[in-house]
Amino acid sequence: MDTQQKNNVLFSLARLLKEREADILNANATDLAHAENLDVALRERLQLNKTKIQHMIDSIQTIISLSDPEQKIISAYTHDNGLVIKNMTVTFGTILIIYESRPDVTIEASALAFKAGNKVLLKGGKESLHTNLALIDLWHKALSIHDIDTSYVTYLDMDRDDTQSLIANNTHDVDLIIPRGGEGLITFVTTNATVPVLVSGRGNNFLYLDSDADIDMAIDIIKNGKSRISVCNALDKVLINEQVSDEHIRMITSAVHDAGIALLGDEHIAAIDERVTRVEDMEAILKKEFLSATLFLHVVDTLDTAIDMINTYSGGHSAVIVSNNAAHANTFQQQVDCAAVYHNASSRFTDGGQFGLGGEIAISTQKLHCRGPIGLDSLVTNKWFITGTGQIR
Repeated sequence: MDTQQKNNVLFSLARLLKEREADILNANATDLAHAENLDVALRERLQLNKTKIQHMIDSIQTIISLSDPEQKIISAYTHDNGLVIKNMTVTFGTILIIYESRPDVTIEASALAFKAGNKVLLKGGKESLHTNLALIDLWHKALSIHDIDTSYVTYLDMDRDDTQSLIANNTHDVDLIIPRGGEGLITFVTTNATVPVLVSGRGNNFLYLDSDADIDMAIDIIKNGKSRISVCNALDKVLINEQVSDEHIRMITSAVHDAGIALLGDEHIAAIDERVTRVEDMEAILKKEFLSATLFLHVVDTLDTAIDMINTYSGGHSAVIVSNNAAHANTFQQQVDCAAVYHNASSRFTDGGQFGLGGEIAISTQKLHCRGPIGLDSLVTNKWFITGTGQIR
């Protein structure tokens, strides 16, 4: 497909999403009616509304406006013997995305992979089946309108055993797998897959409050970090420099408590505010991604201690420093081993749409071949094209 063909399909998909909004919401209501046993975070991810559907449409429109990542020349070299050697971007081929609860993945992630020229296989969770099938129907209508093979976007309605066989035996000739779910799913895929896996890891994001930080700014950033609990860019831990006064710590705990967030803390924090539950097993809490209205606060002696703690316990997703010291902020951003590192801003911005990518197919916490929100330019690989006139070596 050329760029215009891809964009024509995406234009039609955006139009159909708007026209069939009621059908999508009805399908989602069916899924929600059977989802009483889902925890709060998964249910929030599952639920659609008009705003979320509009977000899908906006994402598609942004993707349409972005340049096509296929067939871009990365480098070109002419050999002394006349060989023309080019390194160019090419599609991966077929990408399998395995995900839980998030029907927006069916549109936004697929649209990115499609614009990059890939075929997409989608394996969503059973909890979102009706919603996903309604969205796939729109994908197929959009493809058919422009005489494009509907197999470019395929939904796999299969049970657990078949899914595990798909992963372990590559029964669908997949070139890349992207698991978006819990640690159990990610571990199974990375252990058993016979093709490359792009890991969309967990959050467990940290904020470090420096000794000279603006407390009002810090409170706003912390509260915003907990404004949604089901997202991987949510804030879970706040590390506070020991020079921050007890008065300022009390201001933070009061503001967070008033926002409806349960507070956990070390001995020092618990002594300042009786509403804080003292943590006995620090190791377990520091490792845990909450996915709930919970925040842990801990006092540290230095910036270096905070950096070491983040690099030891975080999910490698996002980390924040609130500080008026530019040198401290630079040290933090250079040395913290996360995909996105913030100075005086909320971790909630780690999102493909917010970064100008039109959405993301995943947020990678590994280092190859890309990291952070994965957009169009990361959904291609490269290939060498050599043109000669009969040269031999």
